Amino acid sequence: MAQHINPLHANFDVDYVITYRFTDTSKAEAREDFARLVQALARVGLQIEVRNGDNCALLVFAKIGSDKVLSHHVYRSRVRDWLQGVRAAQPDKEVQNSLSSQQLTEAERYRIVYQMITNPREEGGAGIIPKEEPFKNVESIFPLHDHKFNKEWIKHWSTMTFLKAEDLDDIRNRFGEKVAFYFAFTQSYFAFLVPLGGFGFAAWVLLGHFSPIYAILNGLWCITFVEYWKRQEVDLGFRWDVKGVSAISEKRKDFQHEKEVKDPVTGEIVRIFPETKRLARQALQIPFAILASLALGTLIATCFGIEIFLSEVYKGPLQSVLVFLPTGLLTALVPTLTALLTGIATRLNDFENYETKEGYESAMTQKVFILNFITSYLPVFLTAFVYVPFGSLIVPYLDVFSLTARPFAENETQLATPQAGFAINPSRLRQQVIYFTVTAQIINFAMETIVPYVKRRGFRKYQEVKTERAAKKGGASPGSTIQDSPEEAEFLTRVRNEAELDVYDVTTDLREMVIQFGYLALFSAVWPLVPVSFIVNNWIELRSDAVKICVEMQRPTPLRADSIGPWLDSLSFLSWLGSITSAALVYLFSNDGLGPDGTPGTIKGWALLLTVFFSEHTYLLVRMGVRLAISKIDSPGVQKERAERFMVRKRYLQENFGDEVTELPPLPTDEKITRKSLEEDARMSTLNTMGPQDRFWKHQQGWQESAKVAAGLIERMAPVEGKKSQ
Repeated sequence: MAQHINPLHANFDVDYVITYRFTDTSKAEAREDFARLVQALARVGLQIEVRNGDNCALLVFAKIGSDKVLSHHVYRSRVRDWLQGVRAAQPDKEVQNSLSSQQLTEAERYRIVYQMITNPREEGGAGIIPKEEPFKNVESIFPLHDHKFNKEWIKHWSTMTFLKAEDLDDIRNRFGEKVAFYFAFTQSYFAFLVPLGGFGFAAWVLLGHFSPIYAILNGLWCITFVEYWKRQEVDLGFRWDVKGVSAISEKRKDFQHEKEVKDPVTGEIVRIFPETKRLARQALQIPFAILASLALGTLIATCFGIEIFLSEVYKGPLQSVLVFLPTGLLTALVPTLTALLTGIATRLNDFENYETKEGYESAMTQKVFILNFITSYLPVFLTAFVYVPFGSLIVPYLDVFSLTARPFAENETQLATPQAGFAINPSRLRQQVIYFTVTAQIINFAMETIVPYVKRRGFRKYQEVKTERAAKKGGASPGSTIQDSPEEAEFLTRVRNEAELDVYDVTTDLREMVIQFGYLALFSAVWPLVPVSFIVNNWIELRSDAVKICVEMQRPTPLRADSIGPWLDSLSFLSWLGSITSAALVYLFSNDGLGPDGTPGTIKGWALLLTVFFSEHTYLLVRMGVRLAISKIDSPGVQKERAERFMVRKRYLQENFGDEVTELPPLPTDEKITRKSLEEDARMSTLNTMGPQDRFWKHQQGWQESAKVAAGLIERMAPVEGKKSQ
């Protein structure tokens, strides 16, 4: 892709825009607070310009005051990385040589400026965090989009099937490692899906549903992909010089230490919170998981029962309409209940009192995954392991849900549940899997791309109507563009529009991919075309996410990461659980794919448990073998890290011992034995100062004499040739 040079010029050399909104603040207080804000920015070496914003807001434009200040912060950051083990190569002692040896990327520049703005004062920053004291009127801090690059990026990607390493490097250089890791993961996932999709299509045509062969290959694919991605993370970490960067995670402002101790290694005073207390607080995750499971499980199971009753028991009027009632209940109640449980999880996470943002976000991700797991997979689990084997036993008790259809029923017969002879719907499980892997993916794509656009356009229209009404009443404030100079007007309009955009959260996109992987690992045996659907979805997803970042969201702040975080543990868990569910599904539906008839009498418990036990242990053995095989494969990133460490050792030797130290020492010259040298040795042997160890080394002079003595010893000690042949 064509390289775009010096994008800052298109944005008037602006590094960051800070939105300062004073809607609920008095004028005097706003003036005083804003003066503190710009003073804090200037103190760290940033140059400031202020322009009018929308709706009682000011736009604060900030950029590095001078190249000298930028060089100082870049060099300091790289040295810190080297000291923490993130970089293998030591930066050059000369600042300019160090900076010229490795080009400064946009992402590194924006990250350093962001740290200058947000880091605490004791760490050399301005201490400005949006919506937090002492600058609670700061609404957002964001870099500006490079629209020329965005257009080239989207156009370039629209013509490609697979992304190259250089494309991922470009994302890393523009948006930082955290976003680049997401695109690298999605690209690897997409590439791995291609062969599985081909086999899945063949299995769908030739083997049918619930094929043991497909289930085995799908399990092997899950193991291989997860282990490959673990290695790929290491490779990219070395390639992008971020391996181990999580060790220098940013400290949390809300961390409450209990005591201060002296670090035994560095001698510095550090603030700590006892791990035993944190572990005791983390134990509350167990009752939280139980609470979440009961709350969401009860809601989903209730709607599941209503849906079974309305679709398979009720035979009265409006059945085709009433069958959508459970979907409406889930749509309305699940997000509400999930938001409530997420609030509880956030408070629990705060209570656990993590020191770093990395630890806090990791713990929060694990809690959110519990909620996502229940809401995403529980409906399918209920169908596969409750409805299919126990349907005939459960249906007679579903008359409790007759209240949902009683107002529309013509008589009680239409509401009566069959006491015997109920036949389950054998295709229900497959239809449900198709919905979650095809229909739900399409709906989610529409929600991601259409809703933000409609919301933004609607908000702008609302602001226009509001301004017009205020103008008619004579109380409208001056427009934000009235003071714009002609040469800045277009630029400031674009900035105001970007200030209204949402903040991009890469965790949301990662969660979607992990949940999708779960459907593949857990239920792909039900419908072998699942990977084919995901191939199409993920090709579009990669490009729609690029459009979303460029058009629908503020430009993300470049943050560093050396992995996809705790989502990797979620992948491993889903892969392991998939080995159990796939084995159980294949066993349950082994009778030509029809499955049980709704009565548990057709299921042999010991055989089901034995199948699951064998499958899980086979999974563990295969994973060990795949992990060992992948560890033997070399990679460019590991080669780069090994080469850098070699150059570090070589550079150390050269600096301390000169260039000659890396060369082999010359061979000793042969010393000629003369009568004079023999007389000197004899004279030295008579001296009392010569000890036994000295005389030991004087018996033979040079290697020639050693060889001659050895030849004599061999002649005397070797067996006779005739005896040897006997």
